[in-house]
Amino acid sequence: MQFYIFNNNYLCSLKDEYNYKKLEEQEAIQNAEHLFFLVKLDENNSKKTYSVSSVEDFFIEKEDLSVLCKQDISANKEFYEKLIKNKNIKAVNTSYKGYEECFNIDTKKRYKINVFALGDVGSTLLMGLRLLGQNSIEEIGIYDINESVANRWFYEINQITDPFNYDSYPKVKIIDKDSLFDCDMFVFCASLGIPAVGSDVKDVRMEQFKRNKELVKEYAILAKQREFHGIFAVVSDPVDPLCKVAYENSNLPPEKIKGYGLGVMNARALFYADMYERFNQYKKHGRAFGPHGTDLIIADNIENYDDALSHELTDLVINANLEVRKFGFKPYVAPAMSSAAISIIHTLEGKWHYSSVYIGGVYFGCKNRVTPYGVEIERINMPPQLYKRLSVSYQRLQQIK
Repeated sequence: MQFYIFNNNYLCSLKDEYNYKKLEEQEAIQNAEHLFFLVKLDENNSKKTYSVSSVEDFFIEKEDLSVLCKQDISANKEFYEKLIKNKNIKAVNTSYKGYEECFNIDTKKRYKINVFALGDVGSTLLMGLRLLGQNSIEEIGIYDINESVANRWFYEINQITDPFNYDSYPKVKIIDKDSLFDCDMFVFCASLGIPAVGSDVKDVRMEQFKRNKELVKEYAILAKQREFHGIFAVVSDPVDPLCKVAYENSNLPPEKIKGYGLGVMNARALFYADMYERFNQYKKHGRAFGPHGTDLIIADNIENYDDALSHELTDLVINANLEVRKFGFKPYVAPAMSSAAISIIHTLEGKWHYSSVYIGGVYFGCKNRVTPYGVEIERINMPPQLYKRLSVSYQRLQQIK
């Protein structure tokens, strides 16, 4: 490995192919607080930055589903393991124009969030952010096309508080459209309509995609015009393809778009694991992958994978929303809380959560966390049957235009 220094930043690369000032390995390791790992990947199908948290992260040649898998790396493995243990490392993709602007570390602890659209999901999400965001949210801006809705929630939400500790909760204020991107995270909750309860629409989420993609595109273009550099969080359905629309129109690096739909699918799997003993292993060893919809994958146990049980649990989770619809209600409370509010708080606090991240041109749901050094995706010892299921789901997401 070659080490460099540039503007007091310590860099490293597997190959000596950069014109920065070279350093000896010992000097760099002794003096560097953290390292920036230089890598060249196809900028059209890979992230601009990511966290180097496993030896495999040094040896990515093409970004694809393999980033979810633990792999055997024989090339001086002990050296790389020791380097990761002793240094925080941020990978920077030098195929991107202006990659040197990524030689920085995000040390921010409390964030400003702006929420667009306060319908059923947006207003429920807002309650969650207000109640859970004391440690990570500085301020919440709210905007809705209907001014009366925004005014209603300004009064309501600021009256939810601890009776003797009012100032500990993040303040909520009304903002206008021009101020939507004056924030660290923009949360898109808008929708042009959800098929009515009892309608004959079979795939509700894909029907929503037809209606919502132009709306996402409009606000992604606005983010580009405002030179927004924060996180563009998509909560509206269908999360994963809408993330792709946001990415293609916002000029943001792909890792700055995140989709919040998978959290509730994991929560529903936990619900059924608690209800039925045969799924109990999911509580400790289960995982959720893929989109918030029919191509979801639930793995009952990544330590001892059972394909039949996993398919059965997946089917229950996919149809859980239909159970609520049978009662005559839209199933939005659990998604707004588990997929959005809780997962967004965990994102800001650097905790493991479920959300959709960019993997080789596709936004795909998985367990991940956002660190000061970039997105870290959990790698597992991948059962072959499970990887086959993931590949099918991934390919179907690739086909959505």
